[in-house]
Amino acid sequence: MEKEECCHDEECECMKMPRLGEAAPDFEAETTHGPKKLSDYIGGWLILFSHPADFTPVCTTEFVAFQEIAEELGKKNVKLLGLSIDSTYSHIAWVRNIEQNFGVKITFPVIADLNKEVATKFGMVMPGESSTATSRCVFVIDPEGIMRAMIYYPLTTGRNMDEIMRLIDALQAHDKHKIATPANWRPGDMVIVPPPGTQDAAEKRMKEGYECKDWYFCKKKLK
Repeated sequence: MEKEECCHDEECECMKMPRLGEAAPDFEAETTHGPKKLSDYIGGWLILFSHPADFTPVCTTEFVAFQEIAEELGKKNVKLLGLSIDSTYSHIAWVRNIEQNFGVKITFPVIADLNKEVATKFGMVMPGESSTATSRCVFVIDPEGIMRAMIYYPLTTGRNMDEIMRLIDALQAHDKHKIATPANWRPGDMVIVPPPGTQDAAEKRMKEGYECKDWYFCKKKLK
């Protein structure tokens, strides 16, 4: 179905998806820290994530976990921004409850998206799971406002903060060194050197001092 046709259908509207490598959808919304818009985050990295609902157990564990990595993310010039289809008052009450019951103060803002405007722009609502709650989505937006990564989890499965940190490290390593990262890569591991694009370059590659299995598969240590 073409996007133009889909725009007339409420369910299809919810299923619109941003695309990797393109500008992230612009937004302006009320949050627990006052009004926020995408342009507020230009110049730094942003992790925009959604959760199904306030005052739910899995979401509570995730908010505690996101807060636990917030300081380390800040050192990498990354900010957090949460979202659910709840009111600002509900968000405020919930984050206060988390501080009272778990001893964790939530320092990042949370978007109140009662009209689903931001959720719709980012394809956060999956009608097959729920038409009234956002799925567990993670969007990584770079300093230029470009969508760099998207992860979707079902309502029943809490997210893995180690993987989110690994993803940020991999994206930033790529931007700085113009390399790719292999499966299960962690900072300090060897990285993939982009394969050569010509026969002459392929022959030269084997003599350039990399650790190579073959001309198209070479790794190196980052300095």
